[in-house]
Amino acid sequence: MLPKKGNKLHLDEEDVAFAMMIAEALDMDLGRTHQGVKTAMRWTGASERSVKHWFAGSHAPRGRHLVALMRNSNPVLTRILVAAGRRDVLLALEVATLRSRLEAMLALLDQFSIDGAHDPARREA
Repeated sequence: MLPKKGNKLHLDEEDVAFAMMIAEALDMDLGRTHQGVKTAMRWTGASERSVKHWFAGSHAPRGRHLVALMRNSNPVLTRILVAAGRRDVLLALEVATLRSRLEAMLALLDQFSIDGAHDPARREA
């Protein structure tokens, strides 16, 4: 008789739900491709086997790997904040993102008007 290989961990429902939440966020951000796995490995320094488990939802990242995913993946960060009941922080992040996009758009509009090609004041003169 051959010995069993590996350990089967008995996860409770919350652990399974957390692992699936991370898997869905990674899938949304990186897709289910080998390149997505490699990207997550580069972000976290985790092994390929660990990252594949995260994508499958059979295990969840812990500690420094989770922090690295949150640093690099907005879907992971968003889901963690929602799960922690910190929608207020999520709202603040969204406002900051919108503000930076608005500033970029205003800079583009300023550049457009500096070029003078479409400046109504120049056409009337």
